[in-house]
Amino acid sequence: MFANREDAGRQLAERLERYRGEDAVVLALPRGGVVVGYEIARVLHCPLDIIAVRKIGHPNNPEYAICATDEKGTLLCNEEEWKRVDKRWLTEETERERREAARRLKVYRGDKKPTELGGKTAIITDDGIATGLTMRLAVAAVKAQAPKRIVVAVPVAPAEVVRDLSREIDELIVLLPPEEFLGAVGAHYAAFEQVQDAEVIRLLRSL
Repeated sequence: MFANREDAGRQLAERLERYRGEDAVVLALPRGGVVVGYEIARVLHCPLDIIAVRKIGHPNNPEYAICATDEKGTLLCNEEEWKRVDKRWLTEETERERREAARRLKVYRGDKKPTELGGKTAIITDDGIATGLTMRLAVAAVKAQAPKRIVVAVPVAPAEVVRDLSREIDELIVLLPPEEFLGAVGAHYAAFEQVQDAEVIRLLRSL
């Protein structure tokens, strides 16, 4: 178990030490992933940026992601779950989360332009992976920018996601054994408070 996101980020930074001094960029999924990403970027002495992807939770269980979207409205879904939900509801939820992703990009980045990823090592991180949909969408967005290498580094993820995601990227680092995933990311943290916009902005502007 991790004490908090800072603890998880420092442990991931140790595993990523070989990328110190390389042309690398840390890309965090806000909000919680930015806390983890800050610790990694601080140790590796590389830029920290964000990928604003949003999960779309099941209508009966908002914490369980059935789809993911970004500020462009790109949609990635669990096909089995997608077939079972009302499509009008899904269209409305997708638009709502698309707007939130766009809002976060504007608020968190301010006037700063997105970091160029072409030819660089892209290290994508979050405070953990549950269904894998948001991370897979983030990976797709990064691939479109032609980085030299894609690394996903997270504290915890379930075994089936680890298996599938490993096929899509160059390297996957997961700190805790995937077979010991407890069903929820927060279950692996002693402290897992919600991260506020102000904290994300502060961390992004600290590097």
